[in-house]
Amino acid sequence: MLTDEVKESIQSAYKQLIDAKQLTPRYGQRLMIAEIAKCLATIDSGDSPPICVVEAGTGTGKTLAYVLAVLPLAQKLGYKVVIATATVALQEQVVLKDLPEIVNDSGLKFSYSLAKGRGRYLCLAKLDMLLEGNDSLNAMMDLYGEAVDGADTANTALYESMLTELSAGRWQGDKDDWASPLHNTVWKPLTADTGQCMGPKCSHFRNCCFYQARDSMDSADCIVANHDLVLTDLALGGGAILPEPEKCIYIFDEAHHLPIKSNNHFSTYTKVRSTIAWIERCEPILQKLMNDGFLDTKGEEISRNLLFQLRDNLESVWLLLEQTLSMVDKVDSYENRAQYTFELGRVPDEIRVVAENLAHLFSRFGNSFQSVSDALKEDMEDGSDIKLRQIAEQWYPLVGSIERRADSNAELWRSFAIVDPAGVVPRARWLSFNDNEGVSDIGLSSSPVLAAENLQERLWKTCGGAVLTSATLSALGEFGVLKMRAGLPEHTKYLSIPSPFDFANSAKLIIPKINCEPSNSLKHTEIIIKAIPQMVDKKSASLMLFTSRRQMNDVIQGLSAEWRDLILCQDDYQKSELIKYHRKRIDDGEGSLIFGLSSFAEGVDLPGAYCVHVLIAKIPFSVPNDPIEMTLSAWVELQGKNPFMTLAVPDAAFKLVQASGRLLRNESDTGKITIFDERLVVKRYGKQILESLPPYEQEIFQETIEL
Repeated sequence: MLTDEVKESIQSAYKQLIDAKQLTPRYGQRLMIAEIAKCLATIDSGDSPPICVVEAGTGTGKTLAYVLAVLPLAQKLGYKVVIATATVALQEQVVLKDLPEIVNDSGLKFSYSLAKGRGRYLCLAKLDMLLEGNDSLNAMMDLYGEAVDGADTANTALYESMLTELSAGRWQGDKDDWASPLHNTVWKPLTADTGQCMGPKCSHFRNCCFYQARDSMDSADCIVANHDLVLTDLALGGGAILPEPEKCIYIFDEAHHLPIKSNNHFSTYTKVRSTIAWIERCEPILQKLMNDGFLDTKGEEISRNLLFQLRDNLESVWLLLEQTLSMVDKVDSYENRAQYTFELGRVPDEIRVVAENLAHLFSRFGNSFQSVSDALKEDMEDGSDIKLRQIAEQWYPLVGSIERRADSNAELWRSFAIVDPAGVVPRARWLSFNDNEGVSDIGLSSSPVLAAENLQERLWKTCGGAVLTSATLSALGEFGVLKMRAGLPEHTKYLSIPSPFDFANSAKLIIPKINCEPSNSLKHTEIIIKAIPQMVDKKSASLMLFTSRRQMNDVIQGLSAEWRDLILCQDDYQKSELIKYHRKRIDDGEGSLIFGLSSFAEGVDLPGAYCVHVLIAKIPFSVPNDPIEMTLSAWVELQGKNPFMTLAVPDAAFKLVQASGRLLRNESDTGKITIFDERLVVKRYGKQILESLPPYEQEIFQETIEL
């Protein structure tokens, strides 16, 4: 139950903020605040952690709502608030814009801090090694097949300027704060992952960019992270990067991304030939470690013997995989790679046997390097021999990298060795084929099909409380798919708050008569090519969304040069750059037409004149040969359900709501949405999807596109 003190704090903060900004109180926003606060009031009651799911339509003002609802309660109970966004860009918007406005205008007194992963921060030890070009760095780069060019004066000059800015206190080592964009090939050598980081034992620890940023979290009431960082922390047991989960209230913004990100986070991958090449590069490393006194003769012999057995087993599994592929009837194509998905994740017995051997061998190899890592730590802690300490510091990141890669391989092969229990959703397991400059390789992947188990065990049972919110979380008016994919507990509270927009008077939904189903891809493409000059105003701003890159490119090629000049295609620019060019065209009084895929169907904010027409090629059904979705569909069918109606239709409805939502971003926006898919009208499932869209004014078959 909420105390009067907390209620008063929330109400007062909301009134002050509304008055300061001269805003009109919104019913949906007030409802969201009240329901979140009511749900989380059961924290510390001894019951299961409270979970609240709030679907808040565009224009609700959800950031303000969840901050005002959660922070006063968290402060009263002594909890930390962790706001987790889907991307780093959204993190920065919350930290640089939303939270400062709330602090300034609400009367609430709270501190906040931005949290990012290690990969966003420069490692001083790595910077030193890069500038010195020592043997350990060269050995590391050689191990991973990366060239270190000492004559690269451009990079050397850049790294020296970084050191200058750090020393002067003008930069804190955050990649996102550097004056100009940093390409990954330049930045990656400067970062350290968990296995490479020496922590307090590093001679640079006092000035460490990552740990200094992390220290600022200790005193903060609110920490703004992202989904990936939260999942990384939970995978490490919780409390390793962020505060202890049981003393945190998590707010997941854009929460529809969480199940997918969780699956990606707990998936594993390896390539056979690349791993064999890596093993061969490990052999001289063993000799160097022995020469430097960090590996005795017996340890070197054991490790070398393990490498021999690993190479032998990998060669065997390569032959088995080739044999398996030669026997299958069909190899799919996914993400521009040929692939084969094991039905229901079931791996043939002969592959499982070798996988079990490889899991055991990689585990032993990783453990042997764990022993070396422990010895290096002792030498660094001792510190009596300065030269030995320096050599140990140089070796530690390399040894950590080998150990981490060995453990990752052990996890992959362990996954391929086990048989999923009956009645449980299986893991997805698949093979992919890579051909890089004539060098063939076979990749093996394993992923959870549902994020449910990982999120249940690591988050929903351990957190203080959680709020999941986004403009779109339900599908076909229900939260069933989210509940299944995220494993939300039975006591979860659900709330759907409609957008305050006047959809019927602001937007028109047009479904033209085209006498063609999208399955006839050639004709469907020709219809879109003919429709664009007929239906799009070339003097205004439009967004055309495709589900197929091939169709997008075919449409571009089929249009006249005059229309091609108007198009900004996502394949030709970075997203931020494309949006900037598009906005400039409109600001200059010109027209602009964006062509994009699924990444442009959400998270793209083009208010007012920047988008007055959204065109959608077809119902955005998921790619049918996604290995994870294929495995889930097969399992759903095994349960006696129809996977198309259970999974595909709700998912497509969800995506179509998001795509059409690119049009109205503010209450004053107007425009139209055109969808080139008659199935929304003539199919039963299409009518269900159409009914789930906002109540736009509809023009069904009033316009005909004929070839």
